[in-house]
Amino acid sequence: MMTNDKWQELAQEHEMAYFRADVCLGSPQSFSLEEKKAICEKMEASTAEIDAALRADFATLPPEAQDKLLDMLCASGCMTPEFWKETLLGAMPDSPEEIAIVGHK
Repeated sequence: MMTNDKWQELAQEHEMAYFRADVCLGSPQSFSLEEKKAICEKMEASTAEIDAALRADFATLPPEAQDKLLDMLCASGCMTPEFWKETLLGAMPDSPEEIAIVGHK
């Protein structure tokens, strides 16, 4: 499981990447094409890092806790159930049978 310090570091990097993107959107003429590309790449990388960390932490939970957490997140109204399932479980299975194999509802 990831430490709070590591989570804070990931969150700060993510926020900084999106802050730079906002600055770039506000003054696009101030950035070269290479700088814009680097900003986009950093946004994608920071999002991928956070998603991977969420998946890794989720995987450390016992199956019953995973089911309860996933149910709670899906019912929260924050994002869609599909978002949470894809974020925490990876790519969505094509059939209900594949979901049962993973051990989730």
